[in-house]
Amino acid sequence: MRKQLKKELRTIIFKTNTPAGKAFDIALLFAILISVGVVILESVESFSVNFSNVFVYTEWAFTILFTLEYVLRIIISNKKRKYIFSFFGIIDFLSILPAYLSLVFTGMHTLVILRSFRLLRVFRIFKLARFMGEASQLSKALSSSRPKIIVFLVTVGIIVVIMGTVMYLVEGAENGFTSIPKSIYWAIVTLTTVGYGDVAPSTVLGQTLASVIMIMGYGIIAVPTGIVTAEMAKTWPGRPKGKRKCNKCKKSIYDEDAVFCKFCGTALE
Repeated sequence: MRKQLKKELRTIIFKTNTPAGKAFDIALLFAILISVGVVILESVESFSVNFSNVFVYTEWAFTILFTLEYVLRIIISNKKRKYIFSFFGIIDFLSILPAYLSLVFTGMHTLVILRSFRLLRVFRIFKLARFMGEASQLSKALSSSRPKIIVFLVTVGIIVVIMGTVMYLVEGAENGFTSIPKSIYWAIVTLTTVGYGDVAPSTVLGQTLASVIMIMGYGIIAVPTGIVTAEMAKTWPGRPKGKRKCNKCKKSIYDEDAVFCKFCGTALE
C-alpha cells in the first residue's frame, strides 16, 4: 500500500505525461506566480503599510507549501541524491531558503523572488523542449564568441580609462570631474550612449572629446552584436557546413548529404 502510494505520487509530481501530473505542475506554476507577485507588491510602500500582515501570512503559507513539496519530492524520489543536486532540485531548495534565512538576517525574505526560476518548468510541462535547442545554439555561439568579446571588452576598458583620465585633467573638479574613477564612470556612460547627465563637460576641449566618445560609442556597441551573429551563422541548423566540388561540372555543392551533383547528376565523392 505504501509503495503504491509513493508510486502514484511520483507519477503525479515528477511526470507531466498524465492528466494528474500536468494539473499538479500547472497548479504549482500558478502558486509560484502568486508568491512572486506577493514579494513584488510587498516592496510597494503603500501596499506594505496597509497589507503588512496579509503579505507575511501569505508569504509563509507559500513557503511552507513549497517546503512540503520539496521534502515530498525527496521522499518519493527513487534517486534522492540525483534530484537534490539536479538543476531543478537546487532551484527548488533556493526558492525556500531565503524565507528561513530572513528569521536570522533582516531583508533576506525578498530573495524569495528566486522562486521565479521555478517557472522554467513551463518548458517541461507544456512540451516546449524544442525551444531549448535554439537556446543551445545561442549558448554555443556565445561560448565561441568569448575570446573575441573578452578582447573587445579589454579594449573598451582601456579606452574608458584613458578618456576618463584625460577628461579629469581637462575639466577638473570644478566641472564635476572630482576624481579619475568618477571621470571613468562618465566615460562609460558616454561611450555606451546612456548619458545620465549628472556629470557633463563645460570646456570646449572637454565637449570636443565628449563628442568623439559619443561617435565612437555608436560603432563600439555594434561590435559584440556582429561577433555573436557571425558565430550564430556558423553553428545555426540549416546553414551549409562546408562545400564540395563536382569533378565534372566543377560547381560547388553545399548539401552535406548529397550523393549526386544537382547540376549534372554526377556521383559525388
